[in-house]
Amino acid sequence: MTNILVTGGAGYIGSHACKALKAAGYTPVTYDNLVTGWQDAVKFGPFEKGDLTDRARLDEVFETYKPAAVMHFAALSQVGEAVSQPGKYWANNVGGSLTLIEAAVAAGCLDFVFSSTCATYGDHDNVVLDENTPQTPLNAYGASKRAVEDILKDFGASDGLNAVIFRYFNVAGADPDAEVGEFHQPETHLIPLMLQAIKGERDALTVFGTDYDTPDGTCIRDYVHVCDLVDAHVLGLKWLQDGKGSRVFNLGTGSGFSVMEVIDHSRAVTNQAVPYNTGARRAGDCTKLVSGSTRAGEELGWEPKRSSLDLMIGDAWRWHQSGHYES
Repeated sequence: MTNILVTGGAGYIGSHACKALKAAGYTPVTYDNLVTGWQDAVKFGPFEKGDLTDRARLDEVFETYKPAAVMHFAALSQVGEAVSQPGKYWANNVGGSLTLIEAAVAAGCLDFVFSSTCATYGDHDNVVLDENTPQTPLNAYGASKRAVEDILKDFGASDGLNAVIFRYFNVAGADPDAEVGEFHQPETHLIPLMLQAIKGERDALTVFGTDYDTPDGTCIRDYVHVCDLVDAHVLGLKWLQDGKGSRVFNLGTGSGFSVMEVIDHSRAVTNQAVPYNTGARRAGDCTKLVSGSTRAGEELGWEPKRSSLDLMIGDAWRWHQSGHYES
């Protein structure tokens, strides 16, 4: 079978991508330093421990597996940390990605699927975002992802690297079979934080900011199921293998939900109260991020099948009840 190098394959999205790749007939080779990933999440192909900044280790892995393509998920992604420690994000997300790209090009691996983010757009109030929306990121996380997009374009011009870039909106949910799921330490994502509060694993959820210019005062986000998201990555890989060249795609549903709406749906899905407190806004948080793009559907044939809020919360709840990876 065809090998695909999956950086960050021991993490939340990467582990789901590995399952989707295996189901599609590929062999996912996970490359992860396990700083934020989990060894227990590597279930669908070989595992190679290593850091993105270690060029010799990357060269060794490319030589061993000769992957046909790279799926690059490995990155730091906490907005608050990106605001307080921007250098960490530039060094890891940009420096590590550059080393990976150079290693891939040197190995003749010229198909590249990149995990970017809608955070590259910044805060465009009352604007539905598409791939042509100006990129004005508010923090080092979004800025570092935009920089990697630029690096990929430059290597396309110089070395013929072909890249499919996916700008995600808020990823949620878990594998319906509960083989893999979302587990971060520390946890920063709304739905798992909320489910932990329901289970009594934390005192209460904190709602950051209730004075945004939205109907209920809380931030609005576009949520997409992780399984739908990784299905798009497999389609993006096939796009590249069919010789269609570099392309940027937003991955979102076009429907936005506020934090309070997510809490209300969680109460209904779990049939349990959601303990929460309110706090001040977090630096770097946007008011509203919603995709307005139909490009992924029209060009890739992508259809988000599990991205209803109730299904995303239900799948995540099943995962949280089934147990976590070992800490």
